[in-house]
Amino acid sequence: MNESEGKVHFRVVRFIYEAGLKLRMKTISLASACVLYHRFFRENKVDDYDPYLIAATCLYLGGKTEEEEHVKLRDVVNVTYRTLNRDKPALEMGTTFQHYRDSLVNCELHLLRSLHFKSVVYHPHKFLLHYLKYLEDWFDPFTWQSVPLSRTCWALLRDSYHSPLALRYKPQHIAIAVIYMALFSHGVEVPYNRVADSPWWKVFKEDISLNEIKDIINEIVFTYDMESTLQA
Repeated sequence: MNESEGKVHFRVVRFIYEAGLKLRMKTISLASACVLYHRFFRENKVDDYDPYLIAATCLYLGGKTEEEEHVKLRDVVNVTYRTLNRDKPALEMGTTFQHYRDSLVNCELHLLRSLHFKSVVYHPHKFLLHYLKYLEDWFDPFTWQSVPLSRTCWALLRDSYHSPLALRYKPQHIAIAVIYMALFSHGVEVPYNRVADSPWWKVFKEDISLNEIKDIINEIVFTYDMESTLQA
């Protein structure tokens, strides 16, 4: 992926989050929508498709996959249209609404075919929650409460979905790298290890290496660099 494509995908994932929050979708559903979007464009060129239509379809499919019954097709059409067209009035039932709705329905089938009907996504969230609970027992209560480690971890994980990170690394490894990055950001070290002569992350997943952790962190940092470039 070249830099221009990366900027397009960054903007579109931001759109997914904005529209998804307006639809009151859960964090997991939004993450699934982002991964489905990245999966699609791993196999397809961005110049061949309207990325915002693909993103709107991924929102709808992500809601279905995570069983968010309140996320209706009508609402996805209305919210994504208004998010893209802030200076226009809300859609009314008519030709434009029906055309957009039909486009999204047809796009869903095409998206599923492109993904070989594999819409289930395995996320780092449950592993991050599990690892943080273990880490809390290793810290003294004062240090744990004075450092917003958990909040930083969840923010980093949310932002990581702007890149196709989840397509390249195991969810457990992403969770560990997020914790490592958060610890480093706050200048905190894990004070206790249950395994002698082993770093704390090996306690959670033996097959992860420090180089892989650094590679994941570099991708997350690149995401923030991309954001600063777009804002410049």
